[in-house]
Amino acid sequence: MDAPITVAWPGDAVPAGPGGVRVIGVPGQPDRETARLRIRAALLEALAAHCGIDPGRIGLHSPEGAAPWAVVAFGGGERRIALAISHDGALSVAAFRADGGAVGIDVSQIVAVPDWEPVARDYLGPTVAAQLAVLPADARDAAFAQAWSEHEARLKCLGLQLDEWRAERAPALQACRCLPLALPDGYVGYLALSADAA
Repeated sequence: MDAPITVAWPGDAVPAGPGGVRVIGVPGQPDRETARLRIRAALLEALAAHCGIDPGRIGLHSPEGAAPWAVVAFGGGERRIALAISHDGALSVAAFRADGGAVGIDVSQIVAVPDWEPVARDYLGPTVAAQLAVLPADARDAAFAQAWSEHEARLKCLGLQLDEWRAERAPALQACRCLPLALPDGYVGYLALSADAA
């Protein structure tokens, strides 16, 4: 199993991970709108530091139903950088990948999901639903959160919307490299990189 990817929290240096990806996080979010604003500000700061330019030369774009991206204005022209953002509970995480490859990220709070069985069957597929079904109840909540987060990260990496499970999507989803994030207790998260990532 791969070692968890380090998340840079406010005040931390932002290390490069596989495929040149960088992951940042913002804790203590009181509401979704504040979380949205703070993670975007943190992304701008991290991108500006990485590119060695003023944050005003970076535009963040997140149209409805599409994967977000940044446009960085260098002296010799503009470059598009893939982004991914996720929020759950009091945490927000984001990733950017300057090498041009796709990236997906997801964070999930570990909570009890009373209807986990039909949700897993309908969205995660029969194999994952069967794996969850054999787990003891006290382990199932964390396993469900992990499976859900990994699935969401893969979807985001491929630019796909959450939809009911379709077997024909499975090969493309499994082709993404998926790595766990190092997160505080009570949360799980995954980073997904397109198959060309180192």
